[in-house]
Amino acid sequence: MNDEFKTVAGKGEGYYTEKRSKFLAFAHHVETAGQVKELVDAYRKKYYDARHVCYAYMLGPERTDFRANDDGEPSSTAGKPILGQINSLELTDTLVVVVRYYGGVNLGTGGLIVAYREAAAQALEKAGTKTCQVEELVTYDFPYVMMNQVMKIVKDMSPRIVEQSFDNTCRMVLAIRKSEAQQLKDRLAKLSFG
Repeated sequence: MNDEFKTVAGKGEGYYTEKRSKFLAFAHHVETAGQVKELVDAYRKKYYDARHVCYAYMLGPERTDFRANDDGEPSSTAGKPILGQINSLELTDTLVVVVRYYGGVNLGTGGLIVAYREAAAQALEKAGTKTCQVEELVTYDFPYVMMNQVMKIVKDMSPRIVEQSFDNTCRMVLAIRKSEAQQLKDRLAKLSFG
């Protein structure tokens, strides 16, 4: 089971110019379509005088949720080349927005594809990449008298403690690498029935 994925490490910016047209590119880490919409709307507002605000994104560790938007450019000349750059680096949870200021000279479809691709590539290069783990949440409820045994398992397996509450019944929500989640569940279940 592959439980790792690559994403951008930070925000990156790129710039490309061709026949007086300017292409400003911005790469971001995003985790939801809502975040994508907020960022694209913010760029449309900030660069209100630009002719086109094109973008592409890829979401989720399985890399199945994606979109490419040409924003009025000829079909497949903006969004697809941007998405192609995200795919060439096998990234996910990544958004690239490219803002175009028209320079008065038509670039043709080949020129547009090159311009959007190069601007996106620069932004992604400046953002850098990092490898993340796919995590699964495990919630465990237990009586307080079992605290020592539960904490021993937590110490052994090193899951990230997301939430915990200690009362008559204690609860822990743990995040652990997906490939190790079943082992954690099995060890906690043995405590309950052991």
